[in-house]
Amino acid sequence: MDVIALGELLIDFTENGISENGNPILEANPGGAPCNVLAMLQNLGKKTAFIGKVGKDSFGDYLEQTIKDCGIDTSNLIKDESAHTTLAFVHTAKDGDRSFSFYRDPGADMLLREDEIDFKQIANASIFHFGTLSMTHDGVRQATKKAISYAKEQGLLLSFDPNYRPLLWDNPDTAKKMMAYGFAQCDILKIADDEILFFTEKDTIEEAIIAFRKQYQPTLICVTLGKEGSIVLYKDIKITGKGIARPDTIETTGAGDTYMACVLYYVLEHGLACLNRALLEEMLHFASVASALITTKKGALKVMPTIQDIQENM
Repeated sequence: MDVIALGELLIDFTENGISENGNPILEANPGGAPCNVLAMLQNLGKKTAFIGKVGKDSFGDYLEQTIKDCGIDTSNLIKDESAHTTLAFVHTAKDGDRSFSFYRDPGADMLLREDEIDFKQIANASIFHFGTLSMTHDGVRQATKKAISYAKEQGLLLSFDPNYRPLLWDNPDTAKKMMAYGFAQCDILKIADDEILFFTEKDTIEEAIIAFRKQYQPTLICVTLGKEGSIVLYKDIKITGKGIARPDTIETTGAGDTYMACVLYYVLEHGLACLNRALLEEMLHFASVASALITTKKGALKVMPTIQDIQENM
């Protein structure tokens, strides 16, 4: 196994036109950041597996079949009888940016227990990927931390994307504590501009990066800046890449997850210790092209670009 991820698998309801009665039409798109990353990695030829929970309901069945169809191993996908599959409603602005509403009180993904995790499967992977949505509540937080600890003991690289969603936290201080935990554990970090500003409480990205690196030292840090591009930090190397604006952009759902998967692809191909400026510049451009392509589609998990799509647009 190349990458195993733990976290949320849910339905993203995204806007898809207006009905004859003038009402918004919502499309049920499979989503959840960890599985979006895995779906993209499958398109890049890597083997992946998912650890998580969905409800024992029609949405849970649909999600299970969807990620199976992508090639993602579902042997540690649990169906919970006491809670429904989590639902997210994605509201898209005119520029394609998004805001979210969640139905998750509780959602099945919150109820994953430590004793439900197949730790042997983790041991057979190269990278363990996680976010903070599996650390919003005590039980699943304990399960996540146990899996992270075990992955470190087994010598896996740890990959972290905070994927901060304010509405899912009781208070921002708890979110910061869980983000800090992830920063201290990970080898590879992708963090959005608004997340690093929120965490460091600085006014500019440059100030935030300086403050962050004084306290945390992941080997590879990628700061995404939306349509403005991204910044890659590796040892003493810093590379800034411009964003790729496409006239056919529809929405930005999955762009960060696509970027994250491309970064992990380069780490798997070349090794985390063997990256250099040329490879990092290539990685950044590859990830930027892929991220721009996903913005031309509605949804994410089922419509990730292929290597051929990316190469044709580089």
